[in-house]
Amino acid sequence: MTSAATRPGVRRGTIPVFATATAITVSNIYFTQPLLDEIAHTFHTSASTAGLVATLGQIGYALGVVTVVPLADGARLRRLSTLLLAITTVGLLAGAFAPSVALLGAAALVLSASTVLPQVIMPTVVSMASAGNAGRVLGAVGTGLTLGALLSRTAAGLIADATGTWRAGFVVAAVATGALLLVLPRYMPADTPAPHREKVSYGRLLASLPRLIVRNASLRVSAALGGTVFAAFSAFWSSLAFHLTAPPIALGSAVIGLFGLFSVPGALAARYSGRLTDRFGPLTVNVMALTSAALAFVLFGVAGRSLIALAVGCNLLGYATTSGQIANQARIFAAGPAIRARLNTVYIFSVFAGGATGSAIAALSFSAFGWAGVVGTGLGFLALAAAVLAWHSARRPRARRWDRRAGGRRARAGRQRPACRRPTVARTLRSTAGGQAAAQGPTIRPVALALVDGADPIPAYCHVK
Repeated sequence: MTSAATRPGVRRGTIPVFATATAITVSNIYFTQPLLDEIAHTFHTSASTAGLVATLGQIGYALGVVTVVPLADGARLRRLSTLLLAITTVGLLAGAFAPSVALLGAAALVLSASTVLPQVIMPTVVSMASAGNAGRVLGAVGTGLTLGALLSRTAAGLIADATGTWRAGFVVAAVATGALLLVLPRYMPADTPAPHREKVSYGRLLASLPRLIVRNASLRVSAALGGTVFAAFSAFWSSLAFHLTAPPIALGSAVIGLFGLFSVPGALAARYSGRLTDRFGPLTVNVMALTSAALAFVLFGVAGRSLIALAVGCNLLGYATTSGQIANQARIFAAGPAIRARLNTVYIFSVFAGGATGSAIAALSFSAFGWAGVVGTGLGFLALAAAVLAWHSARRPRARRWDRRAGGRRARAGRQRPACRRPTVARTLRSTAGGQAAAQGPTIRPVALALVDGADPIPAYCHVK
């Protein structure tokens, strides 16, 4: 990532550090998946009960997104990142020494709720991007996030095979997360995302979330697409260990973990989806992602016992999930920096709620119907995503285009007015001097800035005070 992708004044090396941090922290949610079979044997429980550890991890992550990530719109990010890393490290150590599957699930719930740092980093890195490069920086950091999710499975399998216990994976994860405490806070912004804006209380931050959903169509579309595609992604990965350990494949945990390594090319290819989003818009990338995911599940169904077919499908699914997320977040981050964390809160909550749903349904489907049930579950969720995409394409105004200079979607003709009570004043402020705009007070100023900066034509500043 060259310095041209970030604004002047951003510390050199920030994007690689952010990408590494997202990879390490997000791995805390996924590294348990190839260990589920060993966890079930250790605690003498069923596969579906052990699968709840992965499900609780995703539920915890969704809860953390709702309760913690909104703080990033008003908190000092250096302090927030330090606190989150410390709590996650303690939670990982608790999981390493858990005496029962119930306590292990509780530890997974807590540590996942605090390991939401990637969703604090995502809106932060967009604020650091230069004009027209939001998709590019999201692609770089999003690729790190996907690589962490995939390679964590490989590392966990190899560590468990070398040490003879799944608990070693928790210890290694705790060490890696703790090490970030020495590096990441130095690269986070010292100020809040909107330092000149009136401070908003935590209660008002949370209370504003429903209004964002109601008044932002782009957020609703992105949340629906992200949730359904990630449900299919989670259905596959949470069930893969059970499929590969069962006859006639009957592989060990180390080999199962290698499937994460096999998926790296697809994740790396997804990095360029950020540039495609900047150039062609998120809708085009969403179509590409959904097509790739559908091809993956067709392979899983037709050749589910072929390791080569499974590896190819892993790449297609990894590419689809990462590309779709880059496009979805580029769509919602067209809004101003003061509300991006809350937009990301709603989006990521939908994604991981979908992931938890996909994992839970896949566990039941695998117990009842075997691998065919998992494939059917994934295709069902992708069908829902296709319906959302078709509905969005039909309602999308033909005159709209993706304006790279503005870093967001704008109308070539017939721009929508902001859904607030004083659009006339806002348009007047747009043509006045900055000092005159400031004199109108804090309620009107955000509307004017949203229009001047070329943000989303439905500026959320107008709705969330």
